[in-house]
Amino acid sequence: MATHRASPLEEPAAWGLERVAAFPRMRALAWCDDVLYASRGYTLLRAQMKAGSVEWQPIGRYRPSWWRSLSSSIRLGSRLFRDGFHALAVLPTGHMVAAVPGAIIRLAPGESEFRVCHRVLRGTRPLHIAATPSGHLLWGEYFDNPGRDEVHVYASSDQGATWSVAYTFAKGAIRHVHNIVYDQWENCLWVLTGDKGAECRILRAACDLSTLDVALSGSQQARAVALVPTVDALYFSSDTPLEANHVYRLDRRMNLAEVAELRSSSIYGCRVGESIFFSTMVEPSVVNPVFDVGLYGSRDGDDWQRLLSWKKDRWPMGLFQYGNAFLPDGRNQTNILAITTVAVEEGDLETSLWRVRP
Repeated sequence: MATHRASPLEEPAAWGLERVAAFPRMRALAWCDDVLYASRGYTLLRAQMKAGSVEWQPIGRYRPSWWRSLSSSIRLGSRLFRDGFHALAVLPTGHMVAAVPGAIIRLAPGESEFRVCHRVLRGTRPLHIAATPSGHLLWGEYFDNPGRDEVHVYASSDQGATWSVAYTFAKGAIRHVHNIVYDQWENCLWVLTGDKGAECRILRAACDLSTLDVALSGSQQARAVALVPTVDALYFSSDTPLEANHVYRLDRRMNLAEVAELRSSSIYGCRVGESIFFSTMVEPSVVNPVFDVGLYGSRDGDDWQRLLSWKKDRWPMGLFQYGNAFLPDGRNQTNILAITTVAVEEGDLETSLWRVRP
């Protein structure tokens, strides 16, 4: 078990956050009830959260090109080339669909090797893959798009075997899609786009994308990647280097309230029980001159605290990634918070587990 890597800013025991374990060279990807899925290079593992022990079981692997097999085995090489798994969706049927550089890949029940089911033609991979209880899968294109070309949302209704364009944002409408989040309480999707002016949108969509309605738009504070639905509201964090960042609550009547200040951009959020968490990244700007990664949490959505901090390491951000703390997708029915830190002085490419006490 690794030593404590984060600097606590509040007493974890007093707030209810207790470190359980840490695992090097591992990235937490997604929860499925009480099972956490994580990757080490191009191998997918899972562990059921049991009292007293965490045992990882390899369940599948992807065979990339030879040079990625090499680069992913070296810590800085993995960071430089953005190697490994970047998103994962686990379906009720047991199928798993993931994003790796340049491709969407699929693992069928009973198999041990992921196979390419779609080649990503623009950009390297989507940031997230959304799944509905019916098994419908979706992801939005995420690429530089300086010319503001049209942007597609892809969908699959056969467990990721085939993909087709389900919706297209017209040329000039947005830069790219940041995230698509399933909302179990309204049985709908929330589509987050960016990056400037009216391109920044939070859209409420039917699960088949037959309708898309604007909930928020036109502001850097509507420029979001992380959104966490709860029974009575949506919580999201802003992701802008141009303004101060915040956590917002958007209630079910579409009333918006600022509930917390953040020291930097935020692109990951999750829920553990009734507690909500967002992380911030190191993306220094005139407005956000910060060189540490932070974790913010709230038990009730009203009172927020900055709980943990990691210092950015010495390697250049443009090449070797911005300092960040990844929080996994999926439905977590445990009291465990999983955090993967990258490009930090201690805990680089490490997943730590924290017990969240009520």
